[in-house]
Amino acid sequence: MLFKTANNLISAINKFLDTIDQGILVFKEGVNNYLNKEESKFSEKIELILKLESQADETRRQIENDLYIHSLLPQFRGDVLVLLEKLDDIIDTAKEDLLQFDVEGPQIPLELNDDFSKLTDASVLSVESLIPAVRAYFNDVNAVKDKLHRVYFYEKESDKLADNIKRRLFKELHDLKLSEKIHLRYFALHIENISDVAEEVANLLAIMSIKRSL
Repeated sequence: MLFKTANNLISAINKFLDTIDQGILVFKEGVNNYLNKEESKFSEKIELILKLESQADETRRQIENDLYIHSLLPQFRGDVLVLLEKLDDIIDTAKEDLLQFDVEGPQIPLELNDDFSKLTDASVLSVESLIPAVRAYFNDVNAVKDKLHRVYFYEKESDKLADNIKRRLFKELHDLKLSEKIHLRYFALHIENISDVAEEVANLLAIMSIKRSL
């Protein structure tokens, strides 16, 4: 029974990670839909990410219940619960970012489309690189460290790309009003923030993997 319960727990964790992975891909497609003015497709992505975020919350609660009810991973339970919460922050952030695009409707100049798309790619890649590292924690903890370097690489790339957008806004695009520049800077920071959350999870995971190896 304990073996079956443990297997169910791993299955639920994989489902949770799959949902986050899907959510971040939907976020990427949604931003590109917005940039390309594909309104109907953008609306579809908002509906989908809302469903995925709700699904992630439900799965996380199931995992938390199993950890307590069946006393699984008792010595690491606290760390795992924090890890799940931080991972949930990723899809929450992605959802909120898409909703902000929908509510505020930033007017992004065509010449910045490629910059915003590249920033989105890098930020999403930081999360996509994180998922295998989280899976490794539960399957092969010694492999975690080798997988985390990609998360840090793409987080730094996101920082550079966001900084480039800000520089272009305030130094090159003289036709924009200051209020418009500040508004667009705000959205660059929103997208970049996803990679920052991924970095936070990576830092936590690095410590957790060391503790499990002792």
